[in-house]
Amino acid sequence: MPSYSRRNRIAPSALLVLLLIAVLAGSGCARVKGMFKDENANEGQPVEELYAKAHKLMTHGNWAGAEVVFRRLIAQYPYGPYTEQALVETAYAQYKAGKQDDAVNSIDRFIRTYPTHRNTSYMYYLRGLADSSRDTVFLQKVWRLDPSRRDLATPQQAYNDFQIVTERYPNSRYAEDARKRMAELRNVFARHDLDVALYYLRRTAYVAAADRAKRVLETYPQSKYQNDAVATLAAAYTGLGNKTLADDAKRVLQQNDPNHPYLRGEWPDYPSNLRKLNPFAGEKSALDNEKH
Repeated sequence: MPSYSRRNRIAPSALLVLLLIAVLAGSGCARVKGMFKDENANEGQPVEELYAKAHKLMTHGNWAGAEVVFRRLIAQYPYGPYTEQALVETAYAQYKAGKQDDAVNSIDRFIRTYPTHRNTSYMYYLRGLADSSRDTVFLQKVWRLDPSRRDLATPQQAYNDFQIVTERYPNSRYAEDARKRMAELRNVFARHDLDVALYYLRRTAYVAAADRAKRVLETYPQSKYQNDAVATLAAAYTGLGNKTLADDAKRVLQQNDPNHPYLRGEWPDYPSNLRKLNPFAGEKSALDNEKH
């Protein structure tokens, strides 16, 4: 039998590595070819066919596929009614796919380009929806964090967009729902301020707590948390030793919400110190276990 030098031998492990490289390279090439094939499949098609194809993908919930086709349409036909509608549909597909940042960017582009377009009111409304839901999946579903406890910059932008819809386009089909969403956001903002007030109250910073509670009542009247704000005022004034103001706040609370747990000495329901030591415990507000 012929003899081979050690240098010419290929170890079994080396053969396995070479085979894996060959397989991965082949599959990678196939994926790249598939990507180019998918992109080229839309190239050169009439605008009507592209729009119909993208719209069909949307009706089947294929938001990513619809976005790809709409983008091809916009690239090939940068002007015209199909392009204008494709921009609107692209933003909607991105929103439905959970790509809120991309949706907002598409909407901003549309509003800058077509400020007087018939769909501009819808685009403000859609931007409000997108901003309302930014980070919601991660913060609420993963960490169970209430929206009021996150950065309120994007919810505030959403509120501004809904306000534009109600004020500039009061007769549009989106105005009524925009008003409802504004009311929901006001509750989010009110709860945020009330959480801050209760934080101060627990740390006996009674003046700061009273100021925040008054802000809730003055800035967000008729919010879901107005009675809690009055209860916070009563507790803060009690802590300050101002019996007159504390009694006034209690009297208002008894008139508006006679079953409020503060009147039974059961509010606010602060999270325990032991809970704070648990790194796996979700965030908890003193408002989480309201017993109304």
